[in-house]
Amino acid sequence: MCGLTMWRWPVRPTVREEEIWSCSWCYAATQVGGEWFEISRPPYLPMEMRRERAVADGLAVGASHAFGTFGKSLCGIQELGMSPSDHWWLPEREAACGACGEAAGVINDRWPQAMRGEDAPVSVARQL
Repeated sequence: MCGLTMWRWPVRPTVREEEIWSCSWCYAATQVGGEWFEISRPPYLPMEMRRERAVADGLAVGASHAFGTFGKSLCGIQELGMSPSDHWWLPEREAACGACGEAAGVINDRWPQAMRGEDAPVSVARQL
Protein backbone atom coordinates (compact mmCIF):
# COMPACT_ATOMS: atom_id res chain seq x y z
CA MET A 1 0.00 0.00 0.00
CA CYS A 2 2.52 2.60 1.13
CA GLY A 3 5.70 0.74 0.22
CA LEU A 4 6.94 -0.10 3.73
CA THR A 5 7.47 -3.41 5.55
CA MET A 6 4.58 -5.87 5.47
CA TRP A 7 3.95 -8.77 7.86
CA ARG A 8 2.47 -12.07 6.68
CA TRP A 9 -0.47 -13.32 8.73
CA PRO A 10 -0.08 -16.82 10.12
CA VAL A 11 -2.88 -18.48 8.16
CA ARG A 12 -3.07 -22.08 7.08
CA PRO A 13 -2.37 -22.75 3.40
CA THR A 14 -5.44 -23.62 1.37
CA VAL A 15 -6.06 -24.98 -2.08
CA ARG A 16 -6.24 -21.38 -3.29
CA GLU A 17 -2.88 -20.47 -1.68
CA GLU A 18 -4.16 -17.21 -0.22
CA GLU A 19 -1.90 -15.00 1.86
CA ILE A 20 -2.74 -11.95 3.94
CA TRP A 21 -0.13 -9.26 4.55
CA SER A 22 -0.48 -6.21 6.81
CA CYS A 23 1.60 -3.07 6.72
CA SER A 24 3.28 -2.26 10.02
CA TRP A 25 3.13 1.46 9.16
CA CYS A 26 -0.34 2.24 7.76
CA TYR A 27 -2.00 -1.07 8.80
CA ALA A 28 -3.45 -1.70 5.35
CA ALA A 29 -4.09 -5.39 4.71
CA THR A 30 -3.36 -6.91 1.32
CA GLN A 31 -4.69 -10.28 0.21
CA VAL A 32 -2.70 -12.20 -2.38
CA GLY A 33 -3.81 -15.32 -4.17
CA GLY A 34 -7.16 -16.95 -4.40
CA GLU A 35 -8.84 -18.64 -7.32
CA TRP A 36 -7.90 -15.86 -9.76
CA PHE A 37 -4.58 -15.00 -8.09
CA GLU A 38 -5.78 -11.56 -7.22
CA ILE A 39 -4.10 -8.83 -5.20
CA SER A 40 -6.73 -6.87 -3.31
CA ARG A 41 -6.56 -4.04 -0.82
CA PRO A 42 -9.32 -2.46 1.21
CA PRO A 43 -10.57 0.91 0.03
CA TYR A 44 -9.90 3.90 2.26
CA LEU A 45 -12.58 4.35 4.91
CA PRO A 46 -12.94 7.03 7.57
CA MET A 47 -11.59 6.11 11.03
CA GLU A 48 -15.04 5.38 12.47
CA MET A 49 -15.70 2.79 9.73
CA ARG A 50 -12.34 1.03 9.67
CA ARG A 51 -11.92 -0.61 13.09
CA GLU A 52 -13.86 -3.29 14.89
CA ARG A 53 -14.16 -3.29 18.65
CA ALA A 54 -11.72 -5.69 20.34
CA VAL A 55 -13.17 -8.47 22.46
CA ALA A 56 -11.35 -10.69 24.97
CA ASP A 57 -12.05 -12.07 28.43
CA GLY A 58 -9.23 -10.04 30.03
CA LEU A 59 -10.30 -6.58 28.78
CA ALA A 60 -11.65 -4.13 31.35
CA VAL A 61 -15.43 -3.80 31.40
CA GLY A 62 -16.67 -0.36 30.34
CA ALA A 63 -13.75 0.46 28.06
CA SER A 64 -13.92 0.08 24.31
CA HIS A 65 -10.68 -0.78 22.52
CA ALA A 66 -10.04 -0.90 18.77
CA PHE A 67 -8.82 -4.20 17.39
CA GLY A 68 -5.48 -3.77 15.63
CA THR A 69 -3.69 -6.76 14.16
CA PHE A 70 -2.10 -9.95 15.41
CA GLY A 71 -4.29 -10.20 18.51
CA LYS A 72 -3.57 -6.72 19.89
CA SER A 73 -5.61 -3.61 20.41
CA LEU A 74 -4.41 -0.41 18.75
CA CYS A 75 -3.12 0.79 22.12
CA GLY A 76 -1.02 -2.37 22.47
CA ILE A 77 -3.06 -4.51 24.86
CA GLN A 78 -2.69 -8.19 24.10
CA GLU A 79 -5.03 -10.70 25.69
CA LEU A 80 -5.26 -14.41 24.95
CA GLY A 81 -8.02 -14.98 22.41
CA MET A 82 -8.50 -11.30 21.51
CA SER A 83 -10.42 -10.90 18.29
CA PRO A 84 -12.45 -8.30 16.41
CA SER A 85 -16.13 -8.16 17.25
CA ASP A 86 -19.02 -7.77 14.81
CA HIS A 87 -19.36 -4.12 15.86
CA TRP A 88 -17.50 -0.98 14.85
CA TRP A 89 -15.15 0.66 17.29
CA LEU A 90 -16.39 4.24 17.45
CA PRO A 91 -13.70 6.71 18.57
CA GLU A 92 -16.24 9.41 19.43
CA ARG A 93 -17.95 7.29 22.10
CA GLU A 94 -17.30 8.19 25.74
CA ALA A 95 -16.01 4.68 26.59
CA ALA A 96 -13.56 4.62 23.64
CA CYS A 97 -9.94 4.18 24.69
CA GLY A 98 -8.07 7.45 24.18
CA ALA A 99 -4.79 5.71 23.36
CA CYS A 100 -6.56 3.63 20.69
CA GLY A 101 -8.00 6.87 19.31
CA GLU A 102 -4.56 8.48 19.14
CA ALA A 103 -3.11 5.41 17.39
CA ALA A 104 -6.05 5.33 14.95
CA GLY A 105 -5.45 8.99 14.10
CA VAL A 106 -1.74 8.41 13.46
CA ILE A 107 -2.50 5.36 11.30
CA ASN A 108 -5.18 7.29 9.40
CA ASP A 109 -2.69 10.10 8.65
CA ARG A 110 -0.22 7.52 7.29
CA TRP A 111 -2.67 6.18 4.71
CA PRO A 112 -1.33 7.46 1.37
CA GLN A 113 -3.40 10.32 -0.05
CA ALA A 114 -3.22 8.75 -3.53
CA MET A 115 -4.96 5.63 -2.17
CA ARG A 116 -7.92 7.49 -0.63
CA GLY A 117 -9.95 8.48 -3.68
CA GLU A 118 -12.69 6.60 -5.48
CA ASP A 119 -10.25 5.85 -8.31
CA ALA A 120 -7.66 4.22 -6.01
CA PRO A 121 -6.87 0.66 -7.12
CA VAL A 122 -8.30 -2.04 -4.85
CA SER A 123 -7.91 -5.18 -6.93
CA VAL A 124 -5.57 -6.45 -9.62
CA ALA A 125 -6.00 -9.86 -11.24
CA ARG A 126 -3.01 -11.76 -12.59
CA GLN A 127 -2.69 -11.66 -16.35
CA LEU A 128 -2.50 -15.16 -17.86
